[in-house]
Amino acid sequence: MIKNKKNMFTVLVATSLMGSLTVACTSNPPSAVNTASPNATSSGTTAPSAAVTYPIKSDKTLTYWGELTGNVVGVKSAHTDIPFFQDWQKKTGVNLKFIAPPTNQAAQALNVMLASGDLPDMIEFDWQSAFPGGPEKAIKDGYILKLNDTIDKFAPNLKKYLKEHPEVDKQVKTDNGSYYAFPFIRGDDYLRVFQGPIVRKDWLDELGLPVPETIDDWYTTIKAFKEKKGATAGFSVVSVPRPFNELVNGAFASAFGVTRDFFIDNGTIKFGPAEKGYKDFLATFHKWYEEGLIDKNFATADSKALDANIASGATGVTVQNAGGGIGKWQPLIVAKDPKAVLIGAPYPVLKKGDIAMYSQKDPANAPGGSVAITASSKNIDTATKLLDYGYSDEGHMYFNFGTEGVSYKMENGYPKYTDLLMKNPDKLAPAQALSLYIRGNYNGPFVQDKRYIEQYLALQTQRDAVSTWQKTDVDKHKLPPITATPEESTELAKIMTDLNTLVDEMTLKIILGTEPVDSFDKYLEKFKSVKLSRALEIKKASLDRYNKR
Repeated sequence: MIKNKKNMFTVLVATSLMGSLTVACTSNPPSAVNTASPNATSSGTTAPSAAVTYPIKSDKTLTYWGELTGNVVGVKSAHTDIPFFQDWQKKTGVNLKFIAPPTNQAAQALNVMLASGDLPDMIEFDWQSAFPGGPEKAIKDGYILKLNDTIDKFAPNLKKYLKEHPEVDKQVKTDNGSYYAFPFIRGDDYLRVFQGPIVRKDWLDELGLPVPETIDDWYTTIKAFKEKKGATAGFSVVSVPRPFNELVNGAFASAFGVTRDFFIDNGTIKFGPAEKGYKDFLATFHKWYEEGLIDKNFATADSKALDANIASGATGVTVQNAGGGIGKWQPLIVAKDPKAVLIGAPYPVLKKGDIAMYSQKDPANAPGGSVAITASSKNIDTATKLLDYGYSDEGHMYFNFGTEGVSYKMENGYPKYTDLLMKNPDKLAPAQALSLYIRGNYNGPFVQDKRYIEQYLALQTQRDAVSTWQKTDVDKHKLPPITATPEESTELAKIMTDLNTLVDEMTLKIILGTEPVDSFDKYLEKFKSVKLSRALEIKKASLDRYNKR
């Protein structure tokens, strides 16, 4: 048995490490509308521009580089085929030539383009977390424009929003105070939470079990699912690129006061896997694994494997999103059992009545979908006015809901999506149809509206799940979107590669039982050799700078 476990570990950890090393349409033209507040005031030293009236008059064609959302892959092949991007040009009066990198290859394609020196006017990319050295390095290297003066002169809508939302303002600029892109902003707390524990409610009811709250409750639940419902992989999650991917968001581990990441504890930054609570978590999951309660193939399970486990009834407990989890799986399980129901359950705690320490919650500024203007652009003012449209009243409605009468209708003051999006005649899923006419269901240069998610989460169980998952103390413990300096980023990347390799190894070996739980102490010594203390110093310095923004 021990030999088989060791062979299994060798395969699983190799797979995990490979993942961890992967580097990271038309409508009627609108009438002219004044969409900027004439009273917008400057947050800088330059006087604000006059209000912009859309569509603006421009005979130029600007170039726009950005990846197509995965929602439309297989439906449309280019931006120019998508009604949203067709009408965006009409509404703003700016003609665009789109350049799209191959799907899932944006980072590689961007590197090639930057090396060529032939840059478009605008680049849509995650500059904050996906560009080596971060946005300040991109500015310093002459790739993108520092936008402070440009926003002052030509973007009254964005400037007004940031002035009214100082906490968001801190997130969308660097430690040096540089604005570097037109940001994607989640406009309501409700939009920032979308993931948590999911359980088969029909099985709970059938077995006379309550919705689990404590770790002991979850043990009882999963054990009953295995013994009485034949759930051979009672608890299963995605483990690509690393074991129990969602641990970074605190699922189950936070019951023991940790997460698989850096977090704040009484003002001190800590690294979860180096804390005693992580040892307690590993001991618990080792016990569950030994008893056959956890998917025996958990370490290599990808999204397709999890889908299959849920659909077949092999899994009754997991951690996933309201949309991509409950929304995707509910039709699959109902096809097999008409009474089947998935619900969101509270993040686990040790003692009944406690509030979970940590959970998934995105910052208001989600870096994906941010659009920078390149330093070499000859059309800075026009590009800025185009991008500022998304923060205007008219642009807000367009990005979130599309064109009235086509993609939405106003009902008692509420913009309700039409059947073209929610019950598409071409049998497109709502996520696909929405992405043809709006950007509200993914990202971009605008402020996301809560009324989008109220309709996208069509099932009451999805909406209830989000409300349930919101009830944690994550705001007390989650680090804000801090950034390292370019020099620190290079150093931190090396440390984290080594550190994550050790954490993955420790997690797998202890849960699988190829090493005893007490070997945790041996790994703490190894953490010292890969400079965990230095990583903590960098994180603290980054947090101090963020707090001074």
